[in-house]
Amino acid sequence: MKTLDFEAVQAFVLVADLRSFTRAADALNSTQSAISIKLKRLEERLGHRLIERTPRMVRLSPKGEIFLQAARNLLGAHDDALSALARERITLKVGISHHIVGSELPLLLRHMHRADPGLLVEMRVSSSRDIEAQFDSGALDAALVLRHDDSRRDGETLLDEPFGWIATPDWVHHAGQPLRLATQAHPCRVRAMAVSALDEARVPWVEVFVGGGIGTIGAATQAGLAVAALALRVAPPGTVDVGPRLGLPPLPSREVVLYSSTSDAQVRAALRTLVSAFRSTPANAPDRHISRSEEASQLP
Repeated sequence: MKTLDFEAVQAFVLVADLRSFTRAADALNSTQSAISIKLKRLEERLGHRLIERTPRMVRLSPKGEIFLQAARNLLGAHDDALSALARERITLKVGISHHIVGSELPLLLRHMHRADPGLLVEMRVSSSRDIEAQFDSGALDAALVLRHDDSRRDGETLLDEPFGWIATPDWVHHAGQPLRLATQAHPCRVRAMAVSALDEARVPWVEVFVGGGIGTIGAATQAGLAVAALALRVAPPGTVDVGPRLGLPPLPSREVVLYSSTSDAQVRAALRTLVSAFRSTPANAPDRHISRSEEASQLP
């Protein structure tokens, strides 16, 4: 009877979900070459190619698409077995800015659970300002927030998050009238960034909707009420960046920063998985292919 290497199956699922050999290696605290070797041996064991490789992209083969659900079931059974005699639960309290978490949240949670089924995750989603304050007070073990200025330079920079002027594709701005905006209430720093850009470009504007969170602002844009300055990651379905079409001033990107104070090795492993998944899954393009030619060139 054929047996499968559990770690190879785990690596395959991570590559499929994170769309990156590099991110999968980060999540497993391994190397890209080790992940590639595991995948090759798994393919040899199954007798089918699971990953299609070209000089410009890496993606699942038709057989890989079929095998993916079975691989998930195998990992789920493994998680259940571990949970049956679980150790005392350890808690990770993590906060994420609502400006940077969107439809990819289920994927982030899935991989955190997969990293440690016994981990209790307490997640809070709020403004960067609130999340930073909670982290500084000791209420959170980790925080993912936007860096808006140089007032503090601690933390680990994960990536630059682009912003755009988000609205429905057919949204019309009538010449001579103020730009209709949907914003967060003052003192939101993304709001300040947006209105500052408009003021510097001498674009008149008026707030027509003030939301109590990114979900409400996104709903206002989907309803065609206004334009909103949003990270592309959280732009709601059916919306686009209308800035170039309307001639609006470009918005600066913002660094996404991780603050962490936990010293527990297992908790840090789950946090590393969260970061790897976050880096790999822009919410506006969840099914994109791995397009790193340097990754593909190093695969066996």
